Amino acid sequence: MGDEPEPTLPPAYSTAKRAILLHLKRRPGASLEEIAEALGISKSGVLGHLPSLESEGLVERAYRGGRVGRPRAVFRLTRRGTGLFPQGYTEMSLAAFEFVEQRLGSSAVAELLQQRAHAVADRHRSELASGSLAERVARLAKIRTEGGYMAELGPKGRKTIEFVEHNCPILALADRFPIACETERRMFESLLDAPVEVRHRVVAGDSVCRFRIGPSRRST
Repeated sequence: MGDEPEPTLPPAYSTAKRAILLHLKRRPGASLEEIAEALGISKSGVLGHLPSLESEGLVERAYRGGRVGRPRAVFRLTRRGTGLFPQGYTEMSLAAFEFVEQRLGSSAVAELLQQRAHAVADRHRSELASGSLAERVARLAKIRTEGGYMAELGPKGRKTIEFVEHNCPILALADRFPIACETERRMFESLLDAPVEVRHRVVAGDSVCRFRIGPSRRST
């Protein structure tokens, strides 16, 4: 276990939060005291971070009964929290795309990514068919968050709105095939019926993927 690679958590998290998430990944059901001891920080220091991790839906608490006294709170990652860590299918997907490139060329990779984007867009198009630009972007953020991208709305302009993603589940794929990012940008444009400008990218070393969307092409 000592040579196990360290998971790559989103850069937006502080060192302490990342350490807590990593510990709970390895030791689910840890108590406050156990986390503090493992990390070498005070219990109050851990308590300073757990509420925000819970409010983000990454950590949940339960209560474990002891032989004496009140039940003790224990913590574990939620499904969303577990999704922050690299999954085996990421390596499998990357290997599959590399196989396609070797056998059929880079154009086949682009076509495969486009087909995937079309399938995703078709699945969610009805959810984004109505409402103002802000309402449609908010729904898109919810869809992307459910997909592990940790998306949220950013500042609104007079006719534009920012959209931020704190996690990139396809980072390994996008790093190897940059066209994956452009394919997703075009998918956003199709779903939102509005121009989408990429301002920051995790794959380029930024802490988030940031998009400026609008003005809308449709009347609302």
